[in-house]
Amino acid sequence: MYLISACLGGVNCRYDGKNSENKFVMDLMKQGKAMLVCPEQLGGLKTPRVSCEITLGDDGIKKVLSKDGEDFTDNFTRGAEEVLKIAKAMGIEKAILKSKSPSCGCGIIYDGTFSGKLIEGEGLTAELLMKNGIEVCTEKDI
Repeated sequence: MYLISACLGGVNCRYDGKNSENKFVMDLMKQGKAMLVCPEQLGGLKTPRVSCEITLGDDGIKKVLSKDGEDFTDNFTRGAEEVLKIAKAMGIEKAILKSKSPSCGCGIIYDGTFSGKLIEGEGLTAELLMKNGIEVCTEKDI
């Protein structure tokens, strides 16, 4: 069983109200091998919602901010924790998450300037899953 970003499974839960349907993921769903989650919705955010990116605070701690500077770190953190609970309850060992996302990005995320620039890094959910021994990749890796 794979834990998968719901947007990859065709669920319209992205920040812009759309999805990022992926054929491989859709095949996993048909085989009953996919558990879909949206960390941002699990963290209490609505769809559609304002786009957010990760920045580093003066204290070196990750913050998730909208383009207008509103802090959504608590929502993203709560969503990551809920996803981890689901993964543990289901015995999940591998996750396929949405690339570049401040929740799900793995290896590469947006740099926090809303300029489209990418940097090395992890989204909050991807990072928490990896810290807890769950293998994480993105749809770009499958």
